[in-house]
Amino acid sequence: MAATWVESIRSTLAQFVSTEERIGISAALVVLALGVAVYLAPKVVTRTATEINERVLSHDRIPDAVNDVAWMFPATVVVKTLQLTVFVGVGISLLLLWGYEGLAADISLIIARAIPNVARIATTVVLLAAALVGTNILEEQLDAYASQSDHINAHQQGIAFRVLQVVVLLAVGMATLTVWNFEIGGLLVGAGFLGIVVGMAARQTLGSLIAGFVLMFSRPFELGDWVEIDGAEGIVTDITIINTRLSTADGETVVFPNDRVTNAKITNRTKRNRLRLRMDVGIDYDADIEHAEEVAKEAFTDLKFVEEVPQPQVIPTAFGDSSIGLQLRFWITNPSAPRRAQAKAEVLRNVKTAFDREGIKIPYPQRELLAREEADGFQLKNERRSQPVKKSVSSED
Repeated sequence: MAATWVESIRSTLAQFVSTEERIGISAALVVLALGVAVYLAPKVVTRTATEINERVLSHDRIPDAVNDVAWMFPATVVVKTLQLTVFVGVGISLLLLWGYEGLAADISLIIARAIPNVARIATTVVLLAAALVGTNILEEQLDAYASQSDHINAHQQGIAFRVLQVVVLLAVGMATLTVWNFEIGGLLVGAGFLGIVVGMAARQTLGSLIAGFVLMFSRPFELGDWVEIDGAEGIVTDITIINTRLSTADGETVVFPNDRVTNAKITNRTKRNRLRLRMDVGIDYDADIEHAEEVAKEAFTDLKFVEEVPQPQVIPTAFGDSSIGLQLRFWITNPSAPRRAQAKAEVLRNVKTAFDREGIKIPYPQRELLAREEADGFQLKNERRSQPVKKSVSSED
C-alpha cells in the first residue's frame, strides 16, 4: 500500500523535470505546510475543542468525571500531531520530487508499519482514559447513593468501590491485551490453575475474605458498636475484608478472623441505642416485700445514668437460702461498658442507702441446723462425758 502511494506521488511529480520547476514546487509545498501546520491546524483544533466543551462536556447530563479527565487530551497534543503529519507528508513529497525514491519508500514503509502500533497505543490510551472516567463516575454515583440511603455505611461504600474499581481495571486490562493480540485463552487457563493452587493453599484466608463480604452486606454491627463476640466484649474499631478488631474496656485489642465472626454468637448492645441492665439483691425473710419494692423503686428517681422511661422495675424472683431475691431492672441509653458500670454503681449506692434508711435488712448467708428426733437431739461434748456408761451384764447358767 505504501509502495503504491509512493509510486502515485512519484509519477505525479515526475512531470516537473526542470530544476526551476522543482524549486518552485518545493517552495510552494513548504509554504503550504507552514500555513497549514502553523496557522490553520491550531485555529481549527482550538475552535473544535471549544465547541465540544461548550456543547457536549458542559451539558448537565455529562458527569464531572468526564471533564476531570479532559487534561489527558490537551489541544496542543492534537495540534502537534497534525503538524508532524503535515511535515512528514511534505518531506516525503520533497524526497520524491528531487529523485530520492528509495529513501522515500523506506520512510513510507517504516511509517506504514508503525501506524498499527500507533493505533494500538492510541486505543490503549483511550481505554485507560475510559477506565479512569468509569471509576470516577462509579465513585460519584456511589457517593450520591450513600448520602441518600441508610443501607450503606462508609466502610461498605469503600469496599464496594474497591471491588468495582478492580472489576473495571480487569475489564480494561483484558481489552488492552486483546488490542495487542495477546492470547487471552491461555492466560485465562493459567489464571484458573493459579487460582486453584492459591485457593488450596489459602483456604482460611479466602474463607475470611468471603466472610468479610458477608459481614459487609448483613451488617450485624458497625464501627463504634459495643458488641460481644465469643465472650469477648468491646468496641468495634475496624472491619476489613479479612478480620474484625475490638477494643475492650481494659485497653486490649482483640482480633477475630471474619470466618469466625460469621459463625459466632454476636450480641450488639448499641443497635437500638439503649440497654436494659439487671441487678439482684436479697432482703430478709422478716421484711415486708411490697414495702421493699416501693423503697427500691423510689431509689431510682433522679439518677444520672438511669432512664425514667421505660420505668425501672423491681420484681421478686426467688426464695433464697438466706433471703428473698429481688431483681432490679432499669434502662440506660448510649450504652457502653463504662456507662454500664457507672449506672450499676449508682443504683447499688442508692438502693443500699434507701434500705438502710428504712431498716430493710440485706442478710448475710445463714445456715439452720436441725437434728432428727430419733437421735435425741444435739448433745454437747461435756454432757456426753458426764452421763453414766451402761454396761451389759451377762449371766452364766
